[in-house]
Amino acid sequence: MESEIRSFLNYLRVEKGLAENTMQAYARDMAKLAAFAGAQRKGIGDLGRIDLVDFLSTLYRKGLDSRSVARHLVTIRHFFRFALTEGFIEDDPAATIESPKFRQHLPDFLSVDEVNRLLEQPDTSTPAGLRDRAMIELIYSCGLRVSELCSLRVANLEMDAGCLRCIGKGNKERLVPVGREALKRARTYLDSGRPSLLRNGSSPYLFLNQRGRHMDRISFWKKLGEYGRKAGLRRALTPHMLRHSFATHLLDRGADLRSVQIMLGHADISTTQIYTHVVEDRLKQVYKAHHPRA
Repeated sequence: MESEIRSFLNYLRVEKGLAENTMQAYARDMAKLAAFAGAQRKGIGDLGRIDLVDFLSTLYRKGLDSRSVARHLVTIRHFFRFALTEGFIEDDPAATIESPKFRQHLPDFLSVDEVNRLLEQPDTSTPAGLRDRAMIELIYSCGLRVSELCSLRVANLEMDAGCLRCIGKGNKERLVPVGREALKRARTYLDSGRPSLLRNGSSPYLFLNQRGRHMDRISFWKKLGEYGRKAGLRRALTPHMLRHSFATHLLDRGADLRSVQIMLGHADISTTQIYTHVVEDRLKQVYKAHHPRA
């Protein structure tokens, strides 16, 4: 299956323009399927529906949850649809496999007070602290994905217009408004922090590490976790929680779902609708706490 998988991944990269992180996830999923098929001594044309169901069952036995198995099934469906179109197979064995059922998971988010405590943690007397404060402000102010934040270039930040341009999933560009405080912190970092990190070199990227190279998402994830612990947050902090907080806080204050969808860069509004459940739950809590007849 190696040649077919290479063709499939190349198709995703060139034709679909998927982000590198998404490409890596597809490659990992396909590597697992190839290993399973190899153990069965079967090629792509030999795999039937029962084989694919067995493969998904092995994922459950290895401890993966329904959501992870469902993601593997999405990869498999795309692969066999591609293989059918390219003439590698005559029938699609994945066409009739149903997706695993799982409960809709409500996203974790921070309160406004928790966000404010988090923002006070970086030591802004240092270049790295100025960078970290600006990164946290931007990811929360704009609802960015961590990969979008780390890949920002200096030219993407339009100070006068009060917005930034970022490249999201599928290489789609979107324009996102930036709050006054985030703009202020970004400008301070550009003036007083980034030149020190640049070390007389050059880089188009906005956020740099101590070696003057662009900040990667894993490093930022670790730093954010450290700041979360210092802020006394009750749960492990991830970059995506700040994205969830951005959406939840906007909806809490009356933003419409369509606008939030555009700012988050969701292709389908059904993806954004999960946040309405969070807001509905908050409204129920407020009602029960304050209504005299609740």
